[in-house]
Amino acid sequence: PALHQLYYDPNIENKNLAQKWLMQAQVSPQAWQFSWALLSPDKVPEIQYFGASALHTKISRYWSDIPSDQYETLKTQLFSQIACFSSGSKMVLTRLCVALASLALNTMPEAWPGAVPEMVRVFQEEGGGVDGRARCLALLELLTVLPEEFQTSRLPQYRKGQVRGALGREWGSVCPLLQQLLRRGDSPGAVKARVLRCLSSWVLLDVPLSESEGLVEDCFTALPDPELFDTAVEAIVNAISQPDSQRYVNTLLKLVPQVLSLQDQLREAVQSGDMETSHGICRIAVALGENHSRALLEQVEHWQGFLALVNMIMFCTGIPGHYPVNETTSSLTLTFWYTLQDDIMSFDSERQAVYLQVYRPVYFQLVDVLLHKAQFPSDQEYATWSSDEKEQFRIYRVDISDTLMYVYEMLGAELLSNLYEKLGRILTNTEPASSWQHTEALLYGFQSIAETIDVNYSDVIPGLIGLIPRININNVQLADTVMFTIGALAEWLADHPVMLSSVLPLVLQALGNPDLSVSSVSTLKKICRECKYDLPPYASNIVAVSQEVLIKQIHKTSQCMWLMQALGFLLSALPVEEILRNLHSLITPYIQQLEKLADETPNPSNKLAIIHILGLLSNLFTTLDISKQEDESGESTAPPIKTAPPPPGPNPVVVVLQQVFALIQTVLSKWLNDSQVVEAVCAIFEKSVKTLLHDFAPMVSQLSEMLGQMYSTIPQASALDLTRQMVHIFASETEHFPPIKALFELVTSVTLSIFQQGPRDHPDIVDSFMQLQAQVCFWFLISFTLELLPHCSDVPPLARVVQEDGKLLLQAVIEAIGGGSSRGLMDQFAEVLFSLNKHCFSLLTMWLKEVLQSPGFPSTRVTSEQKDTFTQQILRERVNKRRVKDIVKEFTLVCRGLHGTEYAADY
Repeated sequence: PALHQLYYDPNIENKNLAQKWLMQAQVSPQAWQFSWALLSPDKVPEIQYFGASALHTKISRYWSDIPSDQYETLKTQLFSQIACFSSGSKMVLTRLCVALASLALNTMPEAWPGAVPEMVRVFQEEGGGVDGRARCLALLELLTVLPEEFQTSRLPQYRKGQVRGALGREWGSVCPLLQQLLRRGDSPGAVKARVLRCLSSWVLLDVPLSESEGLVEDCFTALPDPELFDTAVEAIVNAISQPDSQRYVNTLLKLVPQVLSLQDQLREAVQSGDMETSHGICRIAVALGENHSRALLEQVEHWQGFLALVNMIMFCTGIPGHYPVNETTSSLTLTFWYTLQDDIMSFDSERQAVYLQVYRPVYFQLVDVLLHKAQFPSDQEYATWSSDEKEQFRIYRVDISDTLMYVYEMLGAELLSNLYEKLGRILTNTEPASSWQHTEALLYGFQSIAETIDVNYSDVIPGLIGLIPRININNVQLADTVMFTIGALAEWLADHPVMLSSVLPLVLQALGNPDLSVSSVSTLKKICRECKYDLPPYASNIVAVSQEVLIKQIHKTSQCMWLMQALGFLLSALPVEEILRNLHSLITPYIQQLEKLADETPNPSNKLAIIHILGLLSNLFTTLDISKQEDESGESTAPPIKTAPPPPGPNPVVVVLQQVFALIQTVLSKWLNDSQVVEAVCAIFEKSVKTLLHDFAPMVSQLSEMLGQMYSTIPQASALDLTRQMVHIFASETEHFPPIKALFELVTSVTLSIFQQGPRDHPDIVDSFMQLQAQVCFWFLISFTLELLPHCSDVPPLARVVQEDGKLLLQAVIEAIGGGSSRGLMDQFAEVLFSLNKHCFSLLTMWLKEVLQSPGFPSTRVTSEQKDTFTQQILRERVNKRRVKDIVKEFTLVCRGLHGTEYAADY
C-alpha cells in the first residue's frame, strides 16, 4: 500500500508519509527479506525498482551488517537477478547493477580480487534463455555504473585509495573489450552507444590516456553516425579533459590530426545549419586546445599541427550567424584564448618572443573575429528576437569585452592603433559604405579596453575623441556605445580638458532621449566626477539641461538619482555663491512640490512622490563636497586632503537643509508610521553627515532633537543608524556632546523598553541598536585612551597600566586597521597611534616590532616589507597627525586588498 500511495496517490501529504515510511523500511533488518520478494516477475516495475533500491541501500550503507560468509551468496543472487532483468525494465536493471557495483567496491581487491574479469565471464556465458545482445548490454551497464558508484561511495579514505588502484588495474581488461565491441561491424548501435558511455565513466578514474589511446581514436569513427554523435563527443571530451592526460604528450600529438580531420564535417554542419554537430566538434577541439595548450606548445617540432588546431578553434569562434539565435558555439571558445595567452606569456622571454612571432598575428585576427561577432544584427532581425535572446546576446558581448581587455595585455598599444585606423577609414569615407553595426563594434572594442586599462599614454585617443562627433548616430545601440565610450574615457578627459568641448554636447543631447537613459546619465556622472574642476565653464548648461530632463520626467528613478549625484560632483567645484544660486534653481521646484504633498492626506501615490523627492536631495548631498576644493594646478603629487580649510561661512548643503528643515518635520509628522518615508528622511541627513563631516556641525542640535522625537513616537532602525553616524563624528566635540548624549540616552531608554516587551518582533531595531552600542563603547575606549596617554609619564600607576596592557591595546588597534573594523574608524585608530608615538615612543617601537612580526598579521595580503615600511612611517611622524591618518588609511587599503581600486579612490 505504501508503494501504491507513493506512485499513484494524488494527495501530496499521503505521498510524503509513504516516502518517509518506505525510507525507514529500506534501512530496516527486514529489507533483506522483502527486497528479493519485491523483485518477483509478477510485480510492476515501480515495485521492483524499490526492491532493487533497498538492496543497494543495504549494501552501500550497512555493509558491516553482512556476514562475510554471505558475500558469495549475495553476489550470485545479484548476478542472477541482473540476468533476469537484462531483457526487462531498464530502470530496475540499472539499480541492480549499482547494487552489484557497490558489493564489488566493498570486496575488492581482497575478498573479490578478479571482480571485473568475473563479471565479463559471467555475462559472456551462454544460457539462462537470455540473448547475447541483452547480456552484452547488461554487462556494459554494470561496467558503466562501477566507476560512477565509486565516485559517490562512502568508503573510508584509506579504502578509496585501495579500490581506486584496483579499478585502475581492471581497466586493462575493460579497455580491450570496449575496443572489440566498438570495432565490430555487426555491433548494434545500442551496444556501441553503451560502449561510449562506459568509456566516459572509466576515464573519470584518471585511467592512463596512453592505455586508452586506441579506444579514444576509435571514438572518432563513431562521430559520422548521428545516433552515436553526442555520446562519442562526450567520451572524447571526457577522455582528453582529465587532468592526468597532459602527461601523455605522444598520445595528445596523435589526437591533433584526428581532431583536424573533423574540419570537413564541421564545415558541412555549419553550411547546413546543423548546430548540434558544429557544437559537438567545437567542444572536442576546444577540449584538446584548452586542456593541453602548454604541453602542445612545448612540442616545437609539431608547431604547425598545433597552429592548425588554433586556427580550427578560430573558425569556431567566428562561426557564421548571430549568437544565440543562429549559433551557440562561439561562446565555448573564449576561455581557450585566455588559456593560450597565459601559457605563451608564462615562458621565459626568449621562448616567449618566438611564440609571439607566430601568435601575435593570430590574436590580431581574433580581435577582428570577436568584433565581427559582437556586431548587432539588422534592425529588422533584432526586432524579431525575444527578450531572453537579447539578454543572452548582451551577456555574450560582455564576455567578448572581457576577452578583448585580456588580449590587450598581449597586444598592447598596437591594438588601439589598429582599432583607430579601422574606425578612421570608416568615418572618413575611405572605405566602401559600411554599416552602423561595424562602427558600433569598433567603438565597443575601444570602450572594452578603456574601461579597465589606463589609456592615458595612448597617442590615438585624441584622434578618437576627434572622430566621435563625425559618427552619424541614427541608432539607439550605436548611440549607447558612443556614450559608454565617452564615459570610459572620462579619466583621460580630466587630463586633457581641452577635448571636453568635443564630446560634452553629445552627452547633453543624449540626456533628452529616454532610450539612452542609462548610458547618457552614467557617462555624465563619470565626467562630472573625474573632470569637475574643468567643468565650471559648462556648469550652467549642464544644470539647465539636467533640470529640463528632470522636470520632463524622462528618466526612471535610479537614473534621476545618478543625475543628482552628477550635479553634486559638478557643483562641488564652483564658488559657494554659485553653488547656492544653482541649488536654489535646482531644488526650488521640488521643495514647492514637497510642500504641496505635505498638505495632502497620505496615500500610496503621494508617498512615492515624497520618497522620490527625498531621494533626489540625499543623492545630491552625497556628492556635493566643497571640502575637496583646493589647488588642482597639478604642481602637487600628494592626494587631495579632505580637511583643507573650507571657504568662510556655512556649507551650502547646511544652508539648504536649514531652509527645508521645518518642511521635513511637517512631512515626518504625517508619515511617521511609514518606515520607508522615515528611512528616506534619515538618508538625507546620513548622506550629508558622511559627506560634510564636521561641516555639518550647525545642524547637530536641531537634528538630535528631531531624531529623539521621531524615535520616542515610533522607533525605527533608520533613526538608530543616523544616531550612530552622529555619535561617530560629533561625540568627541565638547559643544556637541550634550545634544548627542541626550539623544543617546533617549534612544537607549526607548529601545530597552521595547526589549522588555519582546525584541523578536523588531530584529532590525535590535541589529541597529547593537551597532550603536558598539560605536559608543568604542568611542569611550578611544577617548579614554587619548585622554590618559598624555599623563602616563607623570602618573606612575597609569604608566604601569600602559606598560602592562599597552601592547594588547596596540594589537587590537593594528588588527582593526588590518580589516577587523569599519574603514570609517581609521582616523580614530590613527589618533591612538599618534598619541602612543608622542607619549610612549620607546614602548611603541618595541611593541610594533613584536606585534607585526607574526606571519599573516594583521592580514595575509600584506608583506613583511610593507609592515616594516608602515612601522618606520608611523615612528617618524610625531608632529603631523594628518600624515599619520594618511599612513593608516594607506595601510588599511593594502591589508584589505583595495589599494589602487575604485574604492580606494573614494576613500
